[in-house]
Amino acid sequence: PYEVRSSDGLFTGYYEPELHGSRTQHGRYQTPVYGLPDDLVSVDLGAFRDTLKGERVAGRVENQKLVPYATRAEIDAKGLKSSRILFYGDDPVAVFFLHIQGSGRVVFDDGSVARVAYAGQNGHPYTAIGKTLIAMGALKRENVSLQSIRAWLHVHHDKARVVMESDASYVFFKESPLGDPALGSAGTQNVPLTPEASIAVDAKVHPLGAPFFVATT
Repeated sequence: PYEVRSSDGLFTGYYEPELHGSRTQHGRYQTPVYGLPDDLVSVDLGAFRDTLKGERVAGRVENQKLVPYATRAEIDAKGLKSSRILFYGDDPVAVFFLHIQGSGRVVFDDGSVARVAYAGQNGHPYTAIGKTLIAMGALKRENVSLQSIRAWLHVHHDKARVVMESDASYVFFKESPLGDPALGSAGTQNVPLTPEASIAVDAKVHPLGAPFFVATT
């Protein structure tokens, strides 16, 4: 065992958001949630060099070269012809937070419920929009939280899209049955996440499945 002690660490939590969606675009259901694009190529660099273990890149092939995939702003503006739309959400902010969490539950307008799980990502680095709002002077660092960010986006809907598009990362999903409602979506090892037990690890440092004991508030 190896012990790590810290008096000023930050312990955060993952949650499974619940969205309202529709299979068809109508009324308030206007924000698309995309499946994995046909032309997205994901590369595990660790398969080529041991020194790159845990590193991945993604893009698309153009003239026999791997080039960057479309950013969030580009996808918002032009859509994706190479990807099927799984459903339309009724709130662009809720869909944005679905991208951050990587999975969620959808209550459809016909009353049915399903899970959407992580299927892939466009290869662009994730940018926390809390930093964007701090830089804009919209929020103070000590007041930044999921709740304060979401509230700001809903109040300032005229600026929300630009702020969300400061995060170029874009996540693609796959639909799966709800299964056991007490468990979360499947994680990297294709095992359902267990509340207050499953944690995220850095694949460059920690082997998947390694046991951890965390003492924190």
